[in-house]
Amino acid sequence: MTEKQNIIFPPALAKGDKVVFCSPAGPIDAEKVEKAADVLRDHGWEVEIMPHTFGKLGHYSGTADERYADLSHALLDPSVKAIICSRGGYGAVHLLDRLSSLDLRANPKWIAGFSDISALHALMAVNGIASIHSSMAAHIMLGGDDDDNKALFDILEGRRPAYTFDGHDFDRCGIAAGRLLGGNLAVIAELISTPYDIIRPDTILFIEDIAEPIYKIERILYQLKLSGVLARLKGLMVGQFTDYKPDDNYNDMYEMVRDMTAPYDYPVAFNVPVGHVDHNIPLIESATVTLKVSPSGRNSLIFHRSPSED
Repeated sequence: MTEKQNIIFPPALAKGDKVVFCSPAGPIDAEKVEKAADVLRDHGWEVEIMPHTFGKLGHYSGTADERYADLSHALLDPSVKAIICSRGGYGAVHLLDRLSSLDLRANPKWIAGFSDISALHALMAVNGIASIHSSMAAHIMLGGDDDDNKALFDILEGRRPAYTFDGHDFDRCGIAAGRLLGGNLAVIAELISTPYDIIRPDTILFIEDIAEPIYKIERILYQLKLSGVLARLKGLMVGQFTDYKPDDNYNDMYEMVRDMTAPYDYPVAFNVPVGHVDHNIPLIESATVTLKVSPSGRNSLIFHRSPSED
């Protein structure tokens, strides 16, 4: 991963700033985006929906050219302050090489989303720009009073979250500080050994996934073990792994992750509320954080402001 000299945090949003919706991967029901847009307008932001947001071409929201046109226009438009991805699916990876040719640091702005959008977070991370792993239109449409939506809006407006969450029997206690990176494990694992590889030593890694068999997640972790990355993390946050079945070796995904990380001494927090679930806390990718995994059963994650923001 090519590191930039410093991490840029996009400017905080103010009332009247422009937020756009786009669909860089799969198609979405227009009603969900329209309802989510109304929530953002009620919060005081101007909202624009990019031209191909409601498109459909097989499993995608449009051709790669159409999806690139929407996202690149939003990234280069100085009036746009944040980009909310409507949903995940598959397809963001198609855009990485062309997007990487843009001068993303000249006019940085927030990108928010999760699942397949982890590919875009990787793009921003290797360019030294913070982004937000967060829920998308289907959750934002629930309204501004939702706790996760409030946290997302706080981040967009320049505030830094401090989370506490329940521990798990498999937790390994300890305190770690470092750069937070991660996302959907299947997506970011496919970027290993590419210019967009963010699964690196000396970071606090967070992972989640959906509908992946236990052995496939173990296969990824073994790759990280054999490469030396798994041993050299500063900390690990194991989010929600949903829609999978027990196999002949493990009844539970967390049991496998516990065994894979048993040789190491960094803190590991299980059951973190991140992933394809209703409670999906927004996380600032590339931010410096302190992770505390406590024997009390209450864990915490604190985000620190960058000196460049002061």
